[in-house]
Amino acid sequence: MAGLVPFNRKDTGLFDTGFGDVYNMLDDFFTDNWLPSRNLARDSFKVDVQENDTEYVIEADLPGIKKEEISLSFDHGRLEIAVKKEEKFDEEKKNYIHKERRITSMCRNLYLADASGDEIKAKLEEGVLKINVAKKAQKSEDKKIEIE
Repeated sequence: MAGLVPFNRKDTGLFDTGFGDVYNMLDDFFTDNWLPSRNLARDSFKVDVQENDTEYVIEADLPGIKKEEISLSFDHGRLEIAVKKEEKFDEEKKNYIHKERRITSMCRNLYLADASGDEIKAKLEEGVLKINVAKKAQKSEDKKIEIE
């Protein structure tokens, strides 16, 4: 029954079976980023898209990202939000037990059918990127038809 309790590295005294190092090794193996499959929950960011009569409002969660690390582009109705973050650290010879520094690159593309590329405003505040994209002016479809 003790095997069904989730492993917690911080509190190994509850079920000390002598296999703590094995649990650490398995935990590191299955969470390491050298595995070929990608985890979208870890390698991407969440995006909310709202629409009203005049614009689209996009909110992207980007905690810990600076505005210099974000690239926005708009092309034929496609909004691209790209992030490239490089974690820098001193390469002094230290005795690391475990190290998780990496270069991260994430990109999301959103197709906004009737968006205008003329008016786009973006603001990064408290880890949330808010983008306002104006819609194209709708042409009136009302037309008087003459009968011959």
